[in-house]
Amino acid sequence: MNELDSAMPLNCRGETSDYDFGIPTRRLDSHNRVTHTKPKMVTEAEYWQKYYNDPDTIYEWNNGILEEKAVSDKVTNSMYDWLYELVGHYLKTKPIGEKIFLETGFRLPLSHKTTIRRPDFGVILNSNPVPYEANDHSYKGICNLCIEALSDTSVPNIERDTKTKFGEYEAAGVQEYYIIYSNGEPMEFYHLNKHGVYVPIKRVKGDVIKSQVLPGFQFRLEDLYMQPAPQNMAFNPIYQGFMLPYYQEEKKRADTESQLRHESEILRHQAETLAQEEAQRAKAAENQVLEEKKARQTAETQAIEEKKARQAAEEKIKLLEAKLQVQKF
Repeated sequence: MNELDSAMPLNCRGETSDYDFGIPTRRLDSHNRVTHTKPKMVTEAEYWQKYYNDPDTIYEWNNGILEEKAVSDKVTNSMYDWLYELVGHYLKTKPIGEKIFLETGFRLPLSHKTTIRRPDFGVILNSNPVPYEANDHSYKGICNLCIEALSDTSVPNIERDTKTKFGEYEAAGVQEYYIIYSNGEPMEFYHLNKHGVYVPIKRVKGDVIKSQVLPGFQFRLEDLYMQPAPQNMAFNPIYQGFMLPYYQEEKKRADTESQLRHESEILRHQAETLAQEEAQRAKAAENQVLEEKKARQTAETQAIEEKKARQAAEEKIKLLEAKLQVQKF
C-alpha cells in the first residue's frame, strides 16, 4: 500500500463496502467485455490505491482528474524505442543514473496544484538528492530527464505533452524534457536555463542534440528516423564515446590482428620471393661457373690442340730443312 493510503478512510480504501465513491467500476457490455466508467474527480489517495496499478490502463493524475496515457503512431513509437535503447547504451557505458519506465510515476507538488506523471521513460541521476530505491514502485523525487512520445489522436492529447506537462516539468525542475514526434513540429528538446525556464537545446553541427544532464550523450535528429543499428554507430564520432565500447575494443583488436596477419602474409610472401630470387641467382651463378668451366676446358683443349699442331708443324719444318741440307751436298 502506498504511504498515502494510510491517511484514507477505510471505506475510501475499499475495505468496508463495494461503494466506489466515484471510482470507476468494471462492467460487462453486451459482448461480455469489461468496460470502465470514468469518474470526473478522484482523490490522490484513491489514485494510488485504485488506478496506479490498474492492469488494463495506464493513468496519470492531474490534480484530481484521471488522464489516460494515449497511444502514439507507429513511427513515433519506433523513434521512442530507438532513443530508449540509445539512452540504455549510454547508461551501461557511463552508469551515472538509471532509467524509469512508463509504468513508474512520480509526484509533482507544484505551487498551484499537484500531479502524478508517468513519462514514457525518464532518467534519474545517481546525484539526484532523492534516491530511487530497489523496492520503490513509484519515484519520490523529481526526474532529471523526461521523454514523452507524443500522441496526435486528439488536440487535448497534443496539448497535454506540449503545454500541460511542459509547464509542470518546467515548474518542478525536470532538467531536460524531450518531446518525440514523427511529423516534426512539435517535436522539441528542452533544458532548463539558469532562470529555471525551458529553452530549446541548441543544435550542434546542424542537427545534433547534445544533453547537459547526461554528459557526452548526443544523437543526430536524422537518426531518430533512420534508426541505425548499434554496431553501425559504434565508430561514428557522434556515438563513439558511449556506444558499445566492448564491441569497439573487440573490433579494433580483430582489425589489429587482421592487419598483423595481412602484414605477416606480405612479409612471408616477400621472404618467399627473396628466397626464390636468391635461389635463381645462385642457380645462375652455378650455371655461370659451369659455363666458365666449360669455356676454360674448351680453351685448354684448344690450347693443347694448338700446341700439338704447332709441334707437328715444327717437326715438318725440321724434316724439310733436313732434306734441304741433304740436297745441298
